[in-house]
Amino acid sequence: METPEAFVEALDVYIGDALRRIGERSGAAPPDGLTVAGLLRVALRNELEAAEEAALWMSTERALDVKLALARQCGDEARHYRLIEARLRALGVDLDGWDPLAEGPSPMYTHLAALRSTVERVAAGPFAREALAQVRNEVFIGFCEAHGDAETAALYREVVQPDEAHHHALGRRLLLRLAVTPEDQALARAAVERTLALAEELQEVARLRRGIACAPGC
Repeated sequence: METPEAFVEALDVYIGDALRRIGERSGAAPPDGLTVAGLLRVALRNELEAAEEAALWMSTERALDVKLALARQCGDEARHYRLIEARLRALGVDLDGWDPLAEGPSPMYTHLAALRSTVERVAAGPFAREALAQVRNEVFIGFCEAHGDAETAALYREVVQPDEAHHHALGRRLLLRLAVTPEDQALARAAVERTLALAEELQEVARLRRGIACAPGC
Protein backbone atom coordinates (compact mmCIF):
# COMPACT_ATOMS: atom_id res chain seq x y z
CA MET A 1 0.00 0.00 0.00
CA GLU A 2 1.29 3.47 -0.88
CA THR A 3 1.63 6.07 1.82
CA PRO A 4 -0.71 9.04 1.36
CA GLU A 5 2.31 11.19 0.56
CA ALA A 6 3.57 8.85 -2.18
CA PHE A 7 0.07 8.43 -3.56
CA VAL A 8 -0.59 12.17 -3.83
CA GLU A 9 2.84 12.79 -5.34
CA ALA A 10 2.07 10.20 -8.03
CA LEU A 11 -1.24 11.93 -8.71
CA ASP A 12 0.65 15.23 -9.01
CA VAL A 13 2.74 13.72 -11.80
CA TYR A 14 -0.32 12.29 -13.56
CA ILE A 15 -2.16 15.61 -13.36
CA GLY A 16 0.92 17.50 -14.54
CA ASP A 17 1.15 15.36 -17.68
CA ALA A 18 -2.54 15.80 -18.48
CA LEU A 19 -2.45 19.54 -17.85
CA ARG A 20 0.51 19.99 -20.19
CA ARG A 21 -1.51 18.40 -23.00
CA ILE A 22 -4.55 20.51 -22.21
CA GLY A 23 -2.48 23.66 -21.92
CA GLU A 24 -0.84 23.09 -25.29
CA ARG A 25 -4.20 22.61 -26.98
CA SER A 26 -5.65 25.63 -25.19
CA GLY A 27 -2.78 27.72 -26.48
CA ALA A 28 -3.41 26.81 -30.11
CA ALA A 29 -4.24 29.74 -32.40
CA PRO A 30 -7.87 30.72 -31.75
CA PRO A 31 -10.26 31.33 -34.66
CA ASP A 32 -10.86 34.82 -36.01
CA GLY A 33 -13.68 36.66 -34.28
CA LEU A 34 -13.16 35.13 -30.84
CA THR A 35 -13.37 37.89 -28.22
CA VAL A 36 -12.59 38.37 -24.56
CA ALA A 37 -16.27 39.13 -23.92
CA GLY A 38 -17.35 35.94 -25.64
CA LEU A 39 -15.02 33.85 -23.51
CA LEU A 40 -16.11 35.66 -20.35
CA ARG A 41 -19.68 34.57 -21.01
CA VAL A 42 -18.43 30.98 -21.06
CA ALA A 43 -16.63 31.72 -17.81
CA LEU A 44 -19.86 32.81 -16.13
CA ARG A 45 -21.39 29.39 -16.67
CA ASN A 46 -18.25 27.68 -15.40
CA GLU A 47 -18.15 29.81 -12.25
CA LEU A 48 -21.83 29.31 -11.48
CA GLU A 49 -21.61 25.55 -11.93
CA ALA A 50 -18.52 25.41 -9.72
CA ALA A 51 -20.36 27.31 -6.98
CA GLU A 52 -23.37 24.99 -7.24
CA GLU A 53 -21.16 21.91 -7.19
CA ALA A 54 -19.40 23.03 -3.99
CA ALA A 55 -22.74 23.91 -2.38
CA LEU A 56 -24.21 20.54 -3.33
CA TRP A 57 -21.31 18.64 -1.80
CA MET A 58 -21.22 20.84 1.29
CA SER A 59 -24.86 20.08 2.07
CA THR A 60 -24.16 16.36 2.50
CA GLU A 61 -20.58 16.48 3.83
CA ARG A 62 -20.02 15.39 7.44
CA ALA A 63 -16.31 16.15 7.87
CA LEU A 64 -16.07 19.70 9.21
CA ASP A 65 -12.78 20.60 7.53
CA VAL A 66 -14.08 19.45 4.14
CA LYS A 67 -17.43 21.19 4.67
CA LEU A 68 -15.70 24.48 5.45
CA ALA A 69 -13.31 24.10 2.49
CA LEU A 70 -16.31 23.65 0.19
CA ALA A 71 -17.99 26.67 1.75
CA ARG A 72 -14.91 28.76 1.00
CA GLN A 73 -14.84 27.51 -2.58
CA CYS A 74 -18.56 28.17 -3.09
CA GLY A 75 -18.14 31.75 -1.90
CA ASP A 76 -15.06 32.32 -4.06
CA GLU A 77 -16.73 31.02 -7.22
CA ALA A 78 -19.79 33.20 -6.56
CA ARG A 79 -17.52 36.22 -6.09
CA HIS A 80 -15.73 35.40 -9.35
CA TYR A 81 -19.11 35.31 -11.08
CA ARG A 82 -20.00 38.79 -9.89
CA LEU A 83 -16.58 40.20 -10.82
CA ILE A 84 -16.75 38.69 -14.32
CA GLU A 85 -20.32 39.92 -14.69
CA ALA A 86 -19.20 43.44 -13.77
CA ARG A 87 -16.32 43.22 -16.24
CA LEU A 88 -18.68 42.18 -19.03
CA ARG A 89 -20.95 45.11 -18.30
CA ALA A 90 -17.92 47.41 -18.39
CA LEU A 91 -17.16 45.97 -21.84
CA GLY A 92 -20.66 46.95 -22.95
CA VAL A 93 -22.28 43.49 -22.79
CA ASP A 94 -25.98 43.49 -21.87
CA LEU A 95 -26.66 40.49 -19.62
CA ASP A 96 -30.26 41.37 -18.71
CA GLY A 97 -32.45 38.30 -19.17
CA TRP A 98 -29.51 36.06 -20.03
CA ASP A 99 -29.41 32.70 -18.23
CA PRO A 100 -25.93 31.12 -18.15
CA LEU A 101 -27.49 27.74 -17.28
CA ALA A 102 -30.17 27.78 -19.97
CA GLU A 103 -28.53 24.90 -21.84
CA GLY A 104 -28.75 22.65 -18.79
CA PRO A 105 -25.93 21.14 -16.75
CA SER A 106 -22.60 20.57 -18.46
CA PRO A 107 -21.16 17.06 -18.71
CA MET A 108 -18.48 18.07 -16.18
CA TYR A 109 -21.07 19.21 -13.66
CA THR A 110 -23.09 16.03 -14.17
CA HIS A 111 -19.96 13.94 -13.59
CA LEU A 112 -18.92 15.79 -10.44
CA ALA A 113 -22.42 15.95 -8.97
CA ALA A 114 -22.67 12.16 -9.20
CA LEU A 115 -19.64 11.55 -6.98
CA ARG A 116 -20.69 10.29 -3.57
CA SER A 117 -17.65 9.73 -1.37
CA THR A 118 -15.65 12.52 0.24
CA VAL A 119 -12.34 11.28 -1.12
CA GLU A 120 -13.70 11.20 -4.70
CA ARG A 121 -15.12 14.70 -4.39
CA VAL A 122 -11.92 16.19 -2.98
CA ALA A 123 -9.78 14.44 -5.60
CA ALA A 124 -11.94 15.40 -8.57
CA GLY A 125 -12.97 18.88 -7.47
CA PRO A 126 -10.56 20.99 -5.41
CA PHE A 127 -7.53 18.87 -6.31
CA ALA A 128 -7.93 18.10 -10.04
CA ARG A 129 -10.47 20.56 -11.42
CA GLU A 130 -8.92 23.56 -9.71
CA ALA A 131 -5.48 22.62 -11.04
CA LEU A 132 -7.08 22.44 -14.48
CA ALA A 133 -8.64 25.88 -13.96
CA GLN A 134 -5.24 27.42 -13.26
CA VAL A 135 -3.82 26.12 -16.54
CA ARG A 136 -6.78 27.34 -18.56
CA ASN A 137 -6.75 30.71 -16.86
CA GLU A 138 -3.09 31.24 -17.69
CA VAL A 139 -3.87 30.69 -21.37
CA PHE A 140 -6.85 33.05 -21.11
CA ILE A 141 -4.69 35.72 -19.48
CA GLY A 142 -2.36 35.52 -22.45
CA PHE A 143 -5.33 35.80 -24.81
CA CYS A 144 -6.53 38.93 -23.00
CA GLU A 145 -3.11 40.55 -23.13
CA ALA A 146 -2.74 39.73 -26.82
CA HIS A 147 -6.08 41.49 -27.43
CA GLY A 148 -5.15 44.56 -25.42
CA ASP A 149 -7.41 43.85 -22.45
CA ALA A 150 -5.07 44.39 -19.51
CA GLU A 151 -7.95 44.89 -17.06
CA THR A 152 -9.46 41.45 -17.62
CA ALA A 153 -5.99 39.91 -17.53
CA ALA A 154 -5.35 41.61 -14.17
CA LEU A 155 -8.68 40.37 -12.79
CA TYR A 156 -7.68 36.80 -13.52
CA ARG A 157 -4.05 37.14 -12.49
CA GLU A 158 -4.64 39.03 -9.23
CA VAL A 159 -7.99 37.66 -8.02
CA VAL A 160 -9.13 34.47 -9.73
CA GLN A 161 -5.80 32.64 -9.99
CA PRO A 162 -4.81 33.05 -6.31
CA ASP A 163 -8.20 31.65 -5.30
CA GLU A 164 -7.86 28.65 -7.61
CA ALA A 165 -4.36 27.99 -6.29
CA HIS A 166 -5.72 28.08 -2.74
CA HIS A 167 -8.51 25.62 -3.61
CA HIS A 168 -6.04 23.22 -5.20
CA ALA A 169 -3.59 23.42 -2.29
CA LEU A 170 -6.40 22.86 0.19
CA GLY A 171 -7.63 19.89 -1.83
CA ARG A 172 -4.13 18.45 -1.74
CA ARG A 173 -3.92 18.76 2.04
CA LEU A 174 -7.33 17.14 2.47
CA LEU A 175 -6.41 14.31 0.10
CA LEU A 176 -3.33 13.54 2.19
CA ARG A 177 -5.66 12.93 5.12
CA LEU A 178 -8.39 11.10 3.21
CA ALA A 179 -6.51 8.83 0.77
CA VAL A 180 -5.14 6.41 3.34
CA THR A 181 -6.52 2.98 2.47
CA PRO A 182 -6.05 1.16 -0.86
CA GLU A 183 -9.79 1.45 -1.42
CA ASP A 184 -9.84 5.21 -0.92
CA GLN A 185 -6.76 5.64 -3.08
CA ALA A 186 -8.41 3.67 -5.88
CA LEU A 187 -11.52 5.86 -5.66
CA ALA A 188 -9.44 9.04 -5.71
CA ARG A 189 -7.32 7.90 -8.63
CA ALA A 190 -10.36 6.92 -10.70
CA ALA A 191 -12.05 10.25 -9.93
CA VAL A 192 -8.99 12.24 -11.01
CA GLU A 193 -8.51 10.18 -14.17
CA ARG A 194 -12.15 10.52 -15.23
CA THR A 195 -12.22 14.25 -14.50
CA LEU A 196 -9.15 14.99 -16.60
CA ALA A 197 -10.20 12.63 -19.39
CA LEU A 198 -13.57 14.35 -19.53
CA ALA A 199 -11.87 17.76 -19.58
CA GLU A 200 -9.85 16.70 -22.62
CA GLU A 201 -12.95 15.30 -24.34
CA LEU A 202 -14.91 18.50 -23.72
CA GLN A 203 -12.03 20.67 -24.86
CA GLU A 204 -11.94 18.83 -28.18
CA VAL A 205 -15.73 19.08 -28.57
CA ALA A 206 -15.56 22.83 -27.92
CA ARG A 207 -12.76 23.22 -30.45
CA LEU A 208 -14.61 21.30 -33.16
CA ARG A 209 -18.03 22.87 -32.61
CA ARG A 210 -17.21 26.47 -31.76
CA GLY A 211 -13.48 26.88 -32.20
CA ILE A 212 -13.12 27.52 -28.47
CA ALA A 213 -10.16 25.88 -26.78
CA CYS A 214 -8.93 28.77 -24.67
CA ALA A 215 -11.94 29.49 -22.44
CA PRO A 216 -11.02 30.20 -18.81
CA GLY A 217 -11.64 27.74 -15.98
CA CYS A 218 -13.35 28.36 -12.68
